[in-house]
Amino acid sequence: MLGQYRENYFMYPKLIENLLEQLSKLPGVGRRSAERMVFWLLGQKTQDVKALADAIVQSREGLCFCKLCHNLAEAEICLICASPSRDHKIICVVESPKDLLAIERTGSFRGIYYVLLGNISPADGRGPEDLHIPKLMSRIKQEAIEEVVIATDPDTEGEMTALYIGKELKPTGVKVSRIGLGIPVGSAVEYVDMSTLAMSLNSRRQVDF
Repeated sequence: MLGQYRENYFMYPKLIENLLEQLSKLPGVGRRSAERMVFWLLGQKTQDVKALADAIVQSREGLCFCKLCHNLAEAEICLICASPSRDHKIICVVESPKDLLAIERTGSFRGIYYVLLGNISPADGRGPEDLHIPKLMSRIKQEAIEEVVIATDPDTEGEMTALYIGKELKPTGVKVSRIGLGIPVGSAVEYVDMSTLAMSLNSRRQVDF
């Protein structure tokens, strides 16, 4: 009875419970973290909370994938693909927009990107056809790309993806390089510190698949 009483005593109103449930779905957010967020939100002005909610909805509804590289964009073409100041002869292949952002933060790469939106993972039922790789090959041929920098994660799936792309690129004669110096095996590009990632880009090595 006492346990039941305590459980009921600490129950939040349904509105708060619903908010806790939704916030707990966020990556890395548990019940305690969700509670802190809820009470922080309750302490803010109504217009500030509405502005936050509107920003979330607008981001979800207003963002799309760039039709050229699959980076996040507000229009058909992302800012990087549309920029005349970028070197459009060098293309860096990454797994996700988060990896692209990590590389951009280093300021060490001035080419363009191609975001795979995943990696080859037979265990998860993901093959090359799920990563728009044929579209990548078509771009390389049509746009006369001179170098492809493969910046997939140095884990099993990332290396498998890099190997597949490298073999597909071999007949084209394009220069293929791979980052990796200083990046621990099994890590993810998005979590590597900027100095290490910059070093990996600047010292990328040409590979022969």
